[in-house]
This record gives sequence, C-alpha cells and structure tokens, in this order.
Amino acid sequence: MSNLKKILMNKISCKHVWFMRQAGRYLPEFRKIRKKNKNFIKLCLNSKLSSEITLQPIKRFNLDSAIIFSDILMIPYALGQKVEFEKNRGPKLNKFNYKTFLETGETDFLKKLNPVYKAIKKARGRLKKEKSLICFIGAPWTLIVYMFHLKNSKDNLNIKRFRYKKGEIDKIINKLIKFCCLHIKNQINAGADVVQIFDSWAGLIPINKANAYCYLPNAKIVKFCKKNQIPNICFPKGIKKRYERFNKVVKPDGLSIDFKIDPMWAKKKLKGVVLQGGLDPRKLLSSEDEMIRGATKYIKTFKDIPYVFNLGHGLLPETDPGKLKKLIKFYRNF
Repeated sequence: MSNLKKILMNKISCKHVWFMRQAGRYLPEFRKIRKKNKNFIKLCLNSKLSSEITLQPIKRFNLDSAIIFSDILMIPYALGQKVEFEKNRGPKLNKFNYKTFLETGETDFLKKLNPVYKAIKKARGRLKKEKSLICFIGAPWTLIVYMFHLKNSKDNLNIKRFRYKKGEIDKIINKLIKFCCLHIKNQINAGADVVQIFDSWAGLIPINKANAYCYLPNAKIVKFCKKNQIPNICFPKGIKKRYERFNKVVKPDGLSIDFKIDPMWAKKKLKGVVLQGGLDPRKLLSSEDEMIRGATKYIKTFKDIPYVFNLGHGLLPETDPGKLKKLIKFYRNF
C-alpha cells in the first residue's frame, strides 16, 4: 500500500509532499515535449509521452506521489464534445449536443479513454511501490462550466447559458456522475491508487444551487469511491467557509484547501478528514524568505494532524524548478 493511501484510509500523520500541476509548463523537460506536440488532447492520449511526463517531477524532485498527466476535460471529450486548447486562452469546446451526450455509451467512452489507462499502467510499472499514483476527474459542476461555456471572466459566470428544464439538468448531472465514477474505476484498475476530484469552479456556484450542483454530486462520487475502497481527495476551490458544509455532506477521505482558507480555521472546523495544501502558488514567485514563511505557517499549523503538503492551487508556469526544490527540502527537513 502506498504512503498516501495509508494516510487517507487510516488518517495517520506522515510526511508526504506532491503538487498540483507538478507535471507541467514550469519544467524545461515538459516544454521540450510540448513544443513537438502542439495538440494537447492528442498529447494526453499518447500513452508513452503522457506516462513519461507523469514521471518527470518524480525523477527531478523524488516527490512522494505522481499524478497522471491528463486533463479534466477528457470526460466531455469522451462523451462526444470536441475539445481544443488555444494558446494563451485555454480550453475551447464546441457547442453542447444534448442528444449526442445522452446517446454516448460506456463502450465508446472507454475506447476513447483507453490510452489514458495505458499511460497509468506504464507509469505505475516505473514507480516505486511506496509512491502513490494519483488519478483525477473534474467534478460535474466544473465540467458543466466548460461544456456550456458558462465562464464570462475569471470570477464571473453566465449561468443563463445552462438553459435546460430541471429534468434535463438532472439527466446531465446524473450522467456526468455515472461517467466520472466509470473513469475513476478504470484509472484505479489500471494502476492508480488515489483519486483527486477537482471542483475548480465550485466557488462560482450560486448559493441556492450549491446543494444540487456541488455537494450532492461530489457526495455521490465519494460514496462510490468509499464503496470500492478508493482513497479520495476533494478540492472544491473557492467555496470559502462553505468548506465546513462540504466536508459534513460529502465526507471525503481528504480535503484540499485553497490559498484563501485560513489554516487555523481549517484545523478547527474541518474534522475527520485529512487536510491537504493551502500554500499560495504565488509564494514560489516571491523571495525565498517569503516562500519559506508561507510554508512554515501551514507546516506548523497542521503538524499534529494528518496533513499532505501541497499548494492551494496548481504550480504556475513561471515557477523556478530550483526554488521548488528548495521548498521540498525545507519541508522534508522541518
């Protein structure tokens, strides 16, 4: 059993460090591969390269967990929606087709995502037994934000674009829950041993929709994970003090906090769960002293409870790998 799996399932205190987006644009070895592979979706579906990218930060930093190089939008892609990534603009999905979405079955879905499972198998075969291989999904609401082009700006949504009758909305959410669980199951069967559920846009859900769009879908996925003994970490970014409500309703094994959550508040209010993350990724762009001060706050606050050292969001492309190496060393020697 990997160390992260032990921490999550047994709620034990044990030093463990990994980073969201640890395999990415800040690494020169990643940029070298990316330069030759312009189509991001095709790169995610290249089992050889995606497994190689997954292991790059392990080779460089000897981190305690690897996370498969993939994307949360592989689910809409496998459900029949075209996904493209535009340079400096991010993902672009074609218009949602309700009929195609409902008609896409498990066989077609799994066939499209088979290269992801092959990449997991390859990466697992090259990892030491004690190191975890994390797989992930996007939670239904976050997928909907992209599928229906709901984002107007970074902190603003046009929810009117999600114009469907309640029965249709329920069908969309329930199908996403079902296929999120299917994708988790097949990633675990391929060799992953922990899943992280990213609800990156949870903070933008209208308060009156939080239960239907955030808490209950996440709870159903976590329930599936627990039934199948799959250790899970949820990351409902941006929900502020609603983290407490989320934890009580969803009951995940692990809960990743974003950098706007006060660590002392989290320690006091978020009980019965392994906490993860919190450090602002921008601290790695500041002075070394400021970075260390920021990290110290989280390490000291969570020193006597089960905690996984990570960031409050993904590593930024501008991050200096040398500075990240110093942060890892500081944490391990603390």
